[in-house]
Amino acid sequence: MQFGKQRTSIVALALASALACSPLALAQSTEQSAAAAPTQRLPNFTALVKKAAPAVVNISTKREVASDPMMGSDQLPDIFRHFFGDQLPPGFSFGPDMGAGPQGRGHDTVASLGSGFIISQDGYILTNAHVVEGADSIEVKLNDRRQLKAKVIGSDKKTDVALIKVDANHLPVLERGNSSQLETGEWVAAIGSPFGFDHSVTSGIVSAINRTLSSDNFVPFIQTDVAINPGNSGGPLLNLQGQVVGINSQIYTRSGGFMGLSFAIPINIAMDVADSLKKDGQVHRGYLGAAIQEVSKDLAESLGLSDTKGALIAQLKQGAPGDKGGLQPGDVVQSVNGQKIDTPDELPRRVSAIKPGDTATLGIVRDGKRQNLKITVGDWPRADGSSDDGTSGSQGQQHRIGLVVGDLDESDLRQLGVPHGVVVQRVDPNGAAASAGIQSGDVLVDVNRHAITSGAKLRAIVARLPHNRPVALRVARGGQLLFVALRLDGKQSDE
Repeated sequence: MQFGKQRTSIVALALASALACSPLALAQSTEQSAAAAPTQRLPNFTALVKKAAPAVVNISTKREVASDPMMGSDQLPDIFRHFFGDQLPPGFSFGPDMGAGPQGRGHDTVASLGSGFIISQDGYILTNAHVVEGADSIEVKLNDRRQLKAKVIGSDKKTDVALIKVDANHLPVLERGNSSQLETGEWVAAIGSPFGFDHSVTSGIVSAINRTLSSDNFVPFIQTDVAINPGNSGGPLLNLQGQVVGINSQIYTRSGGFMGLSFAIPINIAMDVADSLKKDGQVHRGYLGAAIQEVSKDLAESLGLSDTKGALIAQLKQGAPGDKGGLQPGDVVQSVNGQKIDTPDELPRRVSAIKPGDTATLGIVRDGKRQNLKITVGDWPRADGSSDDGTSGSQGQQHRIGLVVGDLDESDLRQLGVPHGVVVQRVDPNGAAASAGIQSGDVLVDVNRHAITSGAKLRAIVARLPHNRPVALRVARGGQLLFVALRLDGKQSDE
């Protein structure tokens, strides 16, 4: 009898387990778990827009240009073809950014559109330098539909930041955020006037930070996937708190429209520029007078470095602050005032942020040894000069590295802006020089800091070079000096 009771209990337990695993029970369990789990929602930008939109403005500019034939229908943007068909209304033509203006005889008034945002109650407005460049007149339309004339206080092409002002008071102001605290993946939004549709809102995430573009050495751009189109330029990039963290400036596109990559100027940099423009009408930035390049793996080995971090000094302008302060070609700058320099583009940013006249401490590696240099930073010059190329001299075959060179006289050296060197007249495509990227017309200046004063001197230096180890060869090309890594076995690293 006791055994029967135990068997009944086992059967009941098995039945209960089976019911618990049934589809109905599993579905109920899943529903209960889902109800218990917190619901993740996408951000709501309504409060952000209500807070920020009153301080965002539409900017329209006009300038006089020479008459051009009316553009063909194949050049007409889709947004306007939607409204006007294949032709614009009579008497209108497009400007280089976006907009239209009435045509006249000989000269046209071309209008373009952009965006901006108010940074002070007394009418100071930030936008892009390219939005107001060359404008004969600037009109700002506020959120309350007032239209006011604006004047340019100053603009800075290097950062693409401009400060303009309208005659008004008690204006709404955007709250400033801290762009240095932005993180990849963070939600952001843009408010602007794409194609003239003012106060349009788009959103996305930060795709990357500290992005370097080929045409800009002074701005560590914020990369986003926020939809930006012509007319958005100069508008604010906002975080979820409604604070401005950047100025929308550029897009990457092959079609002229948004393709998923947009770039904004960090607000911390933009406000520093704005303060300088407001004070002096121009920006003063630190200057060394040095041409720099990346440190490849082979160059790092040849220069006695343990890694490829830093900025390699390829050339110094004679009499410039870097030259006076003791920098030398071949030095690798790895820090500025204690801040690390991992890539070459970081050096001009660090130096430009230093007030001209102040002393900067540069941590460098020279001949494999670390040392510090104290250099008084200069002010960035308003104009740059460059030298023309020139060649002449006698020939001499350099069998070991695979090229033919010619000597240069004093006149050639002065014209090239180099103290010594020989010109490359022919390169063996299968030799070590070709593998290093040496080209006809290059001027070889020195190898591992040994000056090349003639073809005979080059032959003597090359004869003593080691096998299977790269050496640093300094080359003048197109008025600029740069280093290349030469390996005598002809193998060059791609890193």
